[in-house]
Amino acid sequence: MPLPRWMSRSALFGAALLGAVALTACGGTTSTPTGSAGSTTTAPSSTAPGPATTPGAGAPLTVPAAAATDLCNMLRPELSNFRVQGPTLGRIGLNALVHEWALRNGGINGQVLADKAVVDRTLTGACPDVHQQAIEALGLPNLAAGIAF
Repeated sequence: MPLPRWMSRSALFGAALLGAVALTACGGTTSTPTGSAGSTTTAPSSTAPGPATTPGAGAPLTVPAAAATDLCNMLRPELSNFRVQGPTLGRIGLNALVHEWALRNGGINGQVLADKAVVDRTLTGACPDVHQQAIEALGLPNLAAGIAF
């Protein structure tokens, strides 16, 4: 069955992403055999370090060029959806997109939330036209203002 016109892929993805983020935010454990039958040691699961780095406390998050290009490539096709959906639904799509991007680029969601301006800095440097169009479509002073969770 086709989706209603007001529903976009980004809005649906946002709902799915929220569920995934909630599940991954809790962390996980893996069981590692200790060598004796019937006993295991539980160790926290680890993830690969993200490409973005925070040099020190209070320092802004830095994003590599490949991750910046990825954000531009993710945001560009959503601009028309933002215009059609309007600021309210568009901001939900923006949040979903930013969280997907952060997850795909090292799981840096928490760091992005702590430094929301990283989205503006990244897009201004990598694709200022896309950045400006997103701000206009969403009716925001900057994209950081539209990142809520």
